Amino acid sequence: FDTESTGLRPFESQLCGISIATSPGSAVYVPCGHAEGPQLPAAQVVAALRPFFEDAAKAKYAHNAKFDIEMLLGVGVSVRGLAFDTMIAAALLGKRAGLKDLAFYELGLPDTMTPIQDLIGRGKKEIPFDQVPISLATPYAAADADMTLRLVYALEPQLAANERIANLFRSLELPLVDVLVQMERAGIGLDKPYMQELGQRLGARIGEVEQEIHQIAGGPFNINSSDQLSDILFGKIGLPTEGVERTAKTKKYSITADTLEKLRAKDTSGVCERILEYRQLSKLKSTYVDALPGLVNPQTGRVHTSYNQVGAATGRLSSLDPNLQNIPVRTQEGREIRRGFVAAPGHTFIAADYSQIELRVLAYITKDVSLVRAFQEGQDIHAATAAQLFGVPIEQVDKNQRRIAKTTIFGIIYGISAFGLAQRTELSRTDAQAMIDGIFARFPGIRAYISETLELGQASGYVSTLFGRRRNIPDLQTKGPRRAAAEREAVNAPIQGSAADIMKIAMIHMARALAERGLRTRLLLQVHDELILEAPDEEVATVTQLVREVMEHAYELTWVDQEGHTQQVPLGVDVESGPNWEEMA
Repeated sequence: FDTESTGLRPFESQLCGISIATSPGSAVYVPCGHAEGPQLPAAQVVAALRPFFEDAAKAKYAHNAKFDIEMLLGVGVSVRGLAFDTMIAAALLGKRAGLKDLAFYELGLPDTMTPIQDLIGRGKKEIPFDQVPISLATPYAAADADMTLRLVYALEPQLAANERIANLFRSLELPLVDVLVQMERAGIGLDKPYMQELGQRLGARIGEVEQEIHQIAGGPFNINSSDQLSDILFGKIGLPTEGVERTAKTKKYSITADTLEKLRAKDTSGVCERILEYRQLSKLKSTYVDALPGLVNPQTGRVHTSYNQVGAATGRLSSLDPNLQNIPVRTQEGREIRRGFVAAPGHTFIAADYSQIELRVLAYITKDVSLVRAFQEGQDIHAATAAQLFGVPIEQVDKNQRRIAKTTIFGIIYGISAFGLAQRTELSRTDAQAMIDGIFARFPGIRAYISETLELGQASGYVSTLFGRRRNIPDLQTKGPRRAAAEREAVNAPIQGSAADIMKIAMIHMARALAERGLRTRLLLQVHDELILEAPDEEVATVTQLVREVMEHAYELTWVDQEGHTQQVPLGVDVESGPNWEEMA
């Protein structure tokens, strides 16, 4: 089945019609919301189709089911019995996930599907779907349902051929659809007056930084012009141009964030630091502070993000319209933006965050004795590593030494070189290499994991997570310049992807636990390793304990060692609560 609507945001779109395919080549479109033409009233269509959609015994197939389920919820229909989502299946099989691409590559039907732009136009001439004549909408909409059904028959045997991917699809990704629907519909509260006041404060600070930059430069200029910046930095101020790339168009020096970071160490004027601050503040203001109040839904009074299950190759969820996963958490301004997300009256936010989950997954995958023991004993892994690397007692490790150890460990997972580590830590290249060698000496299982992963990846062209999710990396089998980047992806993907899968399991289990207990607490957001819930004040204590238990036991990282002893890397979870996303305790 498929739905047609006036837009791509379910909360702001009207249902135009529903298409249903019953067998390959046989599909109907039931219009109910077009501006003109013979059609049944929406209420009559919904009443007639509700028994089918709400009957869990009748299997439903869709492409990007989450959208269609949300559109039908908007007219009071709860879809039950989702049995297949061709978009998710295609992504798990490493294929292009677009319906028209799949129709072409999997079914060999290039001319069957009309591009949507042929019906609604482009740019300023674009019209909503309800303005499309029913005579044109019908073959387009019916083809969507028809192709979806045909793709089920094409993709199902391919899934069945790989038991691990089939299990990932059935037990993880399909159940997650309903969880994401609930989260997207719940939305999150925003304090609009606070955001307006924050915007004024940020605007004032941006103005101050702009004045400081102009003062250093000796006069006003357009800070947003890369060409003018190039003239100021390398002409007036005289910063060195060594290693700075030129733009293809103007041949001026390219002033990227990386360029400014590299120049900052050689800049005695302080202009690079201020330009970086100016850009960061301007982006935060325009992307979040100014934009978010306009994204508050007038019906719900809340901001509703959309989650993409197949957007990231590692299996991580991505968030869009708006992207609530990219609000910086380490800067003061980022924290102030988070303060603007507020719990409803009589409710409290609960934030549950996996502690160092990627390193815990690494410990489980590598079975490295030192790494496993560190987590079993509850050590501060970065402080303990720094103590060994710098040859000092753990209680004497300072913040900078701990930071260097942390950067080195994570850098190795992401395939960092001594040169790259030196740039990030301000160590010499020799000292940076010594740090990398020190990590490999302390945790020899990490080096073995990297070697084995690359060997397997080069042989097969892909790597897998603990749950069988594949990341195709064909460049592993090349000898060109892309090989190094492919190797970094290959080492990181099983770790990041497994952590993402564990979080998805936790989300499914948490949604189920809340429903089984009849609790009114709702899942609101997932930000990589963190879950945000909104609980009635009287449920906070119960849910705080529940979410910790669910997340800690979402997946048991256990195995039997060579001596026959059961070993486990515990999953650590930090849980806090508070009135807004920032003020948590």
